[in-house]
Amino acid sequence: MNNLPEPAPVVRLPDGTYTYADHLLAIHQPTTTPQVVHQHIHQAPPDRTVQRIALGSGVGAGAVAAGVYFGPLLVGALTAIAANLAILAFLAVALTWVVTTVVKTVGGSDSKVAAKTVRRARRRR
Repeated sequence: MNNLPEPAPVVRLPDGTYTYADHLLAIHQPTTTPQVVHQHIHQAPPDRTVQRIALGSGVGAGAVAAGVYFGPLLVGALTAIAANLAILAFLAVALTWVVTTVVKTVGGSDSKVAAKTVRRARRRR
């Protein structure tokens, strides 16, 4: 009941080191099918130029560490605030359009008179 595979034979190379023979067979055998390459793409390391300049100008390591930690945090927070403001602006425009459309549709002749009055008041400015 031995489920382990048989070990590959060990071969001594000309430089005196030992290696497994199955590895050598895989290298020296020509392949007819194309090899699949699995490339792992990682995120690029952060640019530390600002931190290096800060350390060179005499700023302490604590301030640089705070900049490294809070810099991306601040960018994320500002982006979230900007996205919220954009959504609120869109909602304000959409609700204004809905209200004016409903008032024009439901109001009848009174709303048309009110719209003319508002137009005249704007022209006088």
